[in-house]
Amino acid sequence: MEINNENYIKKQVIQLKQINGVTRQAFLDEVYPKRVPMIFTGLDIGPCREKWTTDYLAQFGGSADVKIHVSASHQLDFINKNFLYRSLPFDKFVRRAANEDKQFFLCENECYYLRALGDDPRKDIAKIDKQFPRLAQDIVFPDFFDGDSVFSSVFRIASAKVQLWTHYDVMDNLLIQVTGRKRVVLFSPKEVENLYIVGDKSQVLDIDNPDLTQFPKFANVQRYEGMLNSGDILFIPALWFHNIISLEFGVAVNVFWRHLPKEVYDHKDVYGNRDPLPAARATQIVDRALKTLEELPREYADFYARLLIERIKRKAFTDDSFTDKS
Repeated sequence: MEINNENYIKKQVIQLKQINGVTRQAFLDEVYPKRVPMIFTGLDIGPCREKWTTDYLAQFGGSADVKIHVSASHQLDFINKNFLYRSLPFDKFVRRAANEDKQFFLCENECYYLRALGDDPRKDIAKIDKQFPRLAQDIVFPDFFDGDSVFSSVFRIASAKVQLWTHYDVMDNLLIQVTGRKRVVLFSPKEVENLYIVGDKSQVLDIDNPDLTQFPKFANVQRYEGMLNSGDILFIPALWFHNIISLEFGVAVNVFWRHLPKEVYDHKDVYGNRDPLPAARATQIVDRALKTLEELPREYADFYARLLIERIKRKAFTDDSFTDKS
């Protein structure tokens, strides 16, 4: 049976739930245990919503060079690298991203994306109060978590229409949309088999018009979708895949925090995107097992690989994990 991509995908959409004015206790008691993404509205994020115009950002964000993604395509593809890394003084970058400066690297319609890094990207974790101390005074983070559990606070700017690749993070985080609007699409960790993952990223770049000949399992995927307006906050639980589309020039800040014991995380990971150490070790063990199976004839390797898969399913899969029971 021929599948109409657009109509089929629309049947799989679950609208993200919104909660207005959620308190710390309500978050911890009613939201956090469910491990499902939600949008929070009506929270005080400080004067940044009104202050962070392009003029203000250019003035108080400084003129230090920042490393940015530059692409002729609005759909950024991290796997195939359809973008270049370039450096610009922050004040000049802001005006380019907002389409106020018509200079360009590749073409007139190129797009820009900044994911702020630490002062030394090899050693330093991104924290807005370190890299942009003056701007950090304008934003207030929700008190949903203990301060000593915070890993990073990542400053982000995207030009209009930029779409980030689908990926997952290993830490819980809040995406605070300060200015501009975003469309957010998320997929449960249980959709991993349908997302064609390489590392922590999906190969399906165009999630609205996927090539179902190349990615047939994507037809089975269920998505959670919502809109972020200025001042809204999206809770993204760890391991949930997310795809972010900037509908207009906008500024956002991600706050990531460690929700597992500290020793589970790789202490050398400054980006916060390496898999937990037990998961990394398990992956290495699987790689060695697969290499060992190559010593057998193909039909034997196929048989024992299937046995291993069934054993993993029986031992490790949890049927009710990551399910919205609300």
